[in-house]
Amino acid sequence: MKAALLPDRGVVKVSGPDARGFLNGLVTTDIEQLQPGAARFGALLTPQGKIITDFLVTETADGALLFDCPKALAKPFADRLTFYRLRAKVTIENLSEQLGVLAIWGGEPAAKPDFTFADPRDARLGSRIILRPDDALQAAASLDATLLDASAFEAHRIACGTPRGGLDFAYGDAFPHETNMDRLHGVDFGKGCYVGQEVVSRMQHRGTARTRVIRVAVNDGAPEPGTAITAGEKSIGTMGSSAEGRGLALLRMDRASDALDAGEPLLAGGIPITLVSPDDVRPQTKAHA
Repeated sequence: MKAALLPDRGVVKVSGPDARGFLNGLVTTDIEQLQPGAARFGALLTPQGKIITDFLVTETADGALLFDCPKALAKPFADRLTFYRLRAKVTIENLSEQLGVLAIWGGEPAAKPDFTFADPRDARLGSRIILRPDDALQAAASLDATLLDASAFEAHRIACGTPRGGLDFAYGDAFPHETNMDRLHGVDFGKGCYVGQEVVSRMQHRGTARTRVIRVAVNDGAPEPGTAITAGEKSIGTMGSSAEGRGLALLRMDRASDALDAGEPLLAGGIPITLVSPDDVRPQTKAHA
């Protein structure tokens, strides 16, 4: 097995008797389905349905909720939750200076330390442990996992086709469908109301997500995130993260599909890219989380 401490991840804790109900009225995933040792993928949205922060959330044995979220957004996320708190009996703490996140992949850990959970987005992503960063080496050794640099997990994440906010899409400017949250179990379409739900439900019902993060292959160099992708004279999207010949790109699916049909090459800043699977930009049956 392999393991890597993820320096870009922070931890926010929400506790108190009203925590579940409070959060369930705010985020895209069903907090009521949480239980210790498991996790769910979700996001807090703007009223217009765009992603403010995405996260993985798990429950502790005493009922507190731990959010594995981008470290740079941990404080704004905690502040936004505090803004919504009003009279709810909840305590919100940004613990990102004390706790971090260890990713484990390439096997199933025989023993699971406290605060270990399977990544709910894709089984290939493995598991995660919320712990003190200084304990990462010891935790990896106890699992018989080799501790690697975070770049090793980045390459694995990209190969799995899982978007990362800030690289593959911009926070505050992307809808959940555009980042494949509907396909990665990040949106529960059967739960009650939450902030931004009306827009997300409309996109699901109408199938109007024309733009999505798509898997690409890069054979000559690695275009910088944000590099424009063109087909002929048309702009069809932007490049996201890439590593070891694989990458992710935010593409207008109709334009990418037209380019494939016309035999036009796709270029990211002059660097040729190809789609890992042309079916990724073809119309698909609507998915439910």
